[in-house]
Amino acid sequence: MSKSTLNEENMHHALEELYAESAHHVINTGDEKIHAKRMGGRFRHLKWMTMLVWVVFFVGPYIRYGDRQAVLFDIVHRQFHIGPITVLPQDFWLLSLVLLFFAMLLAVSTAVAGRVYCGYFCFQTIWTDIFTWIENKIEGAPAKRKKLDKAKMDFDKFRKRTLKYTLWLIISFLTGISFVAWFTDAYQLWVDVFTLKAATTEYIVIGMFIAGTFFLAGFLREQACFWLCPYARIQAVMIDQTSIVPSYDLVRGEPRGRVRRGEDQSDKGDCVDCGQCVAVCPTGVDIRNGQQEGCIMCALCIDACDSVMEKLGKEKGLIRYASWNDITGKKDKPLFKRPRIWVYLTILSIAVIGIIYGLSTIKSLELKVLHSRQPLYVLQSDGTIQNKYTLKVLNKTNEDIKVSVEAKGEGLKGLKLIGAENGIVAKPEGVTPKVVYVRVPRKNLKSDNTEIEFIIKGDSSHGDHFESRRENYFRGPRR
Repeated sequence: MSKSTLNEENMHHALEELYAESAHHVINTGDEKIHAKRMGGRFRHLKWMTMLVWVVFFVGPYIRYGDRQAVLFDIVHRQFHIGPITVLPQDFWLLSLVLLFFAMLLAVSTAVAGRVYCGYFCFQTIWTDIFTWIENKIEGAPAKRKKLDKAKMDFDKFRKRTLKYTLWLIISFLTGISFVAWFTDAYQLWVDVFTLKAATTEYIVIGMFIAGTFFLAGFLREQACFWLCPYARIQAVMIDQTSIVPSYDLVRGEPRGRVRRGEDQSDKGDCVDCGQCVAVCPTGVDIRNGQQEGCIMCALCIDACDSVMEKLGKEKGLIRYASWNDITGKKDKPLFKRPRIWVYLTILSIAVIGIIYGLSTIKSLELKVLHSRQPLYVLQSDGTIQNKYTLKVLNKTNEDIKVSVEAKGEGLKGLKLIGAENGIVAKPEGVTPKVVYVRVPRKNLKSDNTEIEFIIKGDSSHGDHFESRRENYFRGPRR
């Protein structure tokens, strides 16, 4: 037998296996549970790598900074701790910039490369992938899983389902407790949960995450992408003909058709209609029918098609990352010539600059000064004019800090500060108010409204020096 004949026999044998396998796979109609085939490939490996981002979700709360968590969103005390930075409600505008940053990052990534977030980073996609990996290991390939679904309950089915559900529940529990751990001390949370001392809210949130994760990732799966995810609905307006997304090359692939022995294939395209691109799709869509709502653009169909092309000795890339312009032979505009990309990047840059500025200017010790309005001033018996102020010292550190207070101003000769001679002890992670009085001889006032500056200075136990200034006005009688 010649080498060419042997290669043709191998090709037909490989195709027969693929066709036999595809006969067990049902294209998604919404009526049957999707059992996606799992296979290796470069995009499958990339998917595993990007999934590692979510390791931070599980281990992040256990990283310490000093005597507390490195990252702690303390809702009860209205404080966000990120390393050495403490963000209080006064700095809430930073959160708005962070949300704007991620919104624009999502927009620009979608405009350039489609739903890469959905395919590689979305928690629903990742958790579903892990759950189906466990299911595949325990219950076998898609055909076996479908057969098991239809089988009556016996010891073997009970054993497999019990093991699968137990592992799903463990992951769901870890998900719930990891989420709550970002909002309270992670180590103490484990103790409180198992000694039944945790707050009711914590038990409720953990329970909701266990139920939600178990149901969404274990049972709802692709239906969450179809019916619950709002992003799937708006993707069409964010993708255009220049977006680089997983695409079927219909020029090269059509007309598609199954290969049969002895049949002339010269009038057919490269697509042999094996159905492998559908078999591996987590949402069960057929990429050959164009972009669809259910496509999360995970590119697993590219791995499947490339493996088939390799077996048939044909060029890879029948399904590949490409724009519609590329598929139809048109030339794409460079990224720097696309106005929409520039708009997204401009807003993204503004958000980044704002976040950097905000974080760099956040002070651990801040001062606010409120002038008493009733009365604006008091004429003392010794001929001095007295103004009343409330100093509010915001201490973002986790220790008491004793600060000295000073007041000065041009045109306020003979100024005397009363009420803070011994300084102020600023309480940790909160605001410490202090009422003070400023007296100035009436004869020294040149205006009824003179600028005055208050200055506080203090040092932490670690040797860090803090200083904050705030301007206000000293009121007096009209000249």
